[in-house]
Amino acid sequence: MDSVEGARVVVTGGGGGIGAALARGFAARGARVAVNDLDAGKAAAVAAEIGGVAVPGDAAATVADARDALGGRVDVYCANAGVGTGGDPMTDDEAWQQAWDVNVMAHVRACRALLPAWLERGEGRFVATVSAAGLLTMLGAAPYSVTKHGALAFAEWLSLTYRHRGLRVHAICPQGVRTDMLAASGEAGRLMLAPDAIEPEAVAEALFTAMAEDRFLVLPHPEAGRFAQARAADPDRWLDTMNHYQQKLETREGTAR
Repeated sequence: MDSVEGARVVVTGGGGGIGAALARGFAARGARVAVNDLDAGKAAAVAAEIGGVAVPGDAAATVADARDALGGRVDVYCANAGVGTGGDPMTDDEAWQQAWDVNVMAHVRACRALLPAWLERGEGRFVATVSAAGLLTMLGAAPYSVTKHGALAFAEWLSLTYRHRGLRVHAICPQGVRTDMLAASGEAGRLMLAPDAIEPEAVAEALFTAMAEDRFLVLPHPEAGRFAQARAADPDRWLDTMNHYQQKLETREGTAR
């Protein structure tokens, strides 16, 4: 696909934030967009705004309904829905399972439904909203960080396995974005993400640039790429630096209490 004009696009978690920005961006470029969200009202509002179709419900089970709503075909699937589960190893299994189901397995289940048609016609595009937490980590949010690493690993596996068969994969890895998820991220978000947070529209623009350049990693914050290189080059130094921030976070949280 050299252009998204006329493409049939699904955006999960499209009722607000990055998802809504992606839906608007695709629609502005001439795509037909199915907007998925657990909140039916939000999905309907964004769909009405862009002339798309609303497909409310669980992102993990949306492919069949979205494909029907788009006339029997999906060209681009944006696996954007996610949960920002905080916590640590002591966090209950239910929270860990929800993070795993939404942040990783929803992507896997979507691909089960999409890959046969994409591989048969030799064309398709899978976009995963991963987060810089998948490249690096996020303090105070073990379930989120671990599952976002899983989402990045799955996107990477898709790309290296099916690239020669026409599948294009993009992994969006922003740092702070001014969304409800950032607002709910607490002291860790205020320390690590808020100072350099960007608008959701900037994330969408970064995706369209990466698509034009056929790049896997989408880095709305270019410094995330440099941090990832530093992490790979000297893991112990990286861990020491992040532990310093962890200690700073604990001090701030103690002061706040």
